[in-house]
Amino acid sequence: MTVRYSVAVERPTDHRAQFEIGIEAGPGPSVDIVLPVWVPGSYVLRPTARNLRGMRAALAPTGPELPLERTEKSRWRVTTSTPQPLRVRYEVYGHDIIVEALDVTPEHLFLNAALCLPYVDGRKDEPCELAVHVSPDWKVYTELAEIGRNPPTFRAANYDELVDSPIDCGTPTVLTATARGVPHRIVLCGKGGNYEAHRLESDLGKIGEAVAKLFGELPMPSYTYFFHLVDRRDGGLEHRTSTSIVVPRTIFRPESDYQSFLSLAAHEYFHLFNVKRIRPKVLGPFDYTKENYTRLLWAMEGTTDYYGPLLLRRAGLLTPAKYLEGVAKNARRYLDTPGRLVTSLEDASFGTWLDLYQPYEETVNQSVSYYLKGGLVSLCLDLEIRKRTENRASLDDVWRRLWRDYGAKDRGLEEDAIPRLASEVSGFDLTEFFQRYVGGTAELDLAGVARHAGLEFGPKEKGPEPEEDGEPGYLGVDVENANGLTKIRTVRDGSPARRAGLSPGDEIVALDSSRVPFDQFAAALKRFPPGSGVDVALFRRGWLTHVAVTTGKGLSEKFRFRPLPDADALAQKIYASWLEAPWEPAPERARTASA
Repeated sequence: MTVRYSVAVERPTDHRAQFEIGIEAGPGPSVDIVLPVWVPGSYVLRPTARNLRGMRAALAPTGPELPLERTEKSRWRVTTSTPQPLRVRYEVYGHDIIVEALDVTPEHLFLNAALCLPYVDGRKDEPCELAVHVSPDWKVYTELAEIGRNPPTFRAANYDELVDSPIDCGTPTVLTATARGVPHRIVLCGKGGNYEAHRLESDLGKIGEAVAKLFGELPMPSYTYFFHLVDRRDGGLEHRTSTSIVVPRTIFRPESDYQSFLSLAAHEYFHLFNVKRIRPKVLGPFDYTKENYTRLLWAMEGTTDYYGPLLLRRAGLLTPAKYLEGVAKNARRYLDTPGRLVTSLEDASFGTWLDLYQPYEETVNQSVSYYLKGGLVSLCLDLEIRKRTENRASLDDVWRRLWRDYGAKDRGLEEDAIPRLASEVSGFDLTEFFQRYVGGTAELDLAGVARHAGLEFGPKEKGPEPEEDGEPGYLGVDVENANGLTKIRTVRDGSPARRAGLSPGDEIVALDSSRVPFDQFAAALKRFPPGSGVDVALFRRGWLTHVAVTTGKGLSEKFRFRPLPDADALAQKIYASWLEAPWEPAPERARTASA
């Protein structure tokens, strides 16, 4: 049997789409219609059903209406006297251009099925068809197989494939790229965009070639990039044969912004293998009604984050220096997260449903991003394997093995698969590494690991001339503008602010009796170098309060990797194969400055 859906847009200015589900006769006296409460790849429960209204059911094709009852927030039950074909109709409001969205506007219709196409309970494995009724001036773009032209109609093997295949309808700009002979569509949705078409096609093609080189193949016959060009960045969401990415329309220049864009595109493209095919058992088939727990998101997302910019480097789209600069920035963010010493990567992965997508004032102190730390742990694991095997094996080999043994066979990962396979591939027992840095909260030895590749890691030295203003005092707070006042958003554990008793929500008005508005707060801290006592006047829940704080010395603003002056031949070899560039010693001026 086949579940048949249709979508139409009667008045796009209302931001509503009209849907119908055709359900063939089932065995029982009732049918449950269920709308997912989360979207695969975005691990947060969402109130998706709040946008749905007017659901009603009737016998198909034009029979009388049937009793329909809402039994849960995202579940409806249709009662039938006899097993007969049904039709279910409803509307969904959609006006949000994010990576997991329904967006209905006069310019386009963007559809993620999990937001608007409920499944028939017990029948997710049946084929699905979707007919799209839109303006004849619009074209429909999706990786689903087209089975009809009037209206455009598409087929999915099952509900999971339907959810995994976003659809955009409108008049976008469409470019093309090729990697390993596989055609790639680049669908640019939205007005404007300061991109260079030929460069974009070329660079995305190079990313595809770099991924194909790593795994030896590409796992799909075609691929679509959906780039939604708007006024803000929302990131990307991976799919099995496509990706949806929301970025500012001006992200293609200057060069630093463009490299950030390419890194995001490479991250989502690497998900073709990691997450969509190399996946924990729980991540497919999905349970759309509740949380799907796994302790492997550090590898699914963190390792993907590691490979995103690394693939740009290997594709020749990022210099070694720029690549290492990006890693150093991530390392500083990690070192500035107290929660790294509290919550393990496994626990952060398991608990993603609590805080990654819904951070609050204490998140930085009690958790760590499995993207951030997972990427750094993946780097450490890569260089550790290269060092122990004298560069005969690497993380590339581990992920190729995961692809061969699991992804290519559509076999889900056991929760303990990666440590076991990494040990097998390297020939060394890596149990302790995983216990310390994935299952535990031991501090990463970034400096020690960097030496495996002929690099040193640490704070970036300041210039030979002393700063005129001196070093500003450190409080250990993140702040935001609250109508001109400096409002504390986060207080870090172990910081001067925490020791003194400053709290999130405090609104700072003066330092040592001098008024300090938000736009002057950072500069004002220069008057209180490390070790200075300062009277902080603030409003706490509307009451004027004074707190005595002694400023401290903050984490260095910049960290860096740079070549060791005495890197041995193995370290140089590791560097060259890792970054696919020859190891080069530090310039003479830099060596002299650090002497």
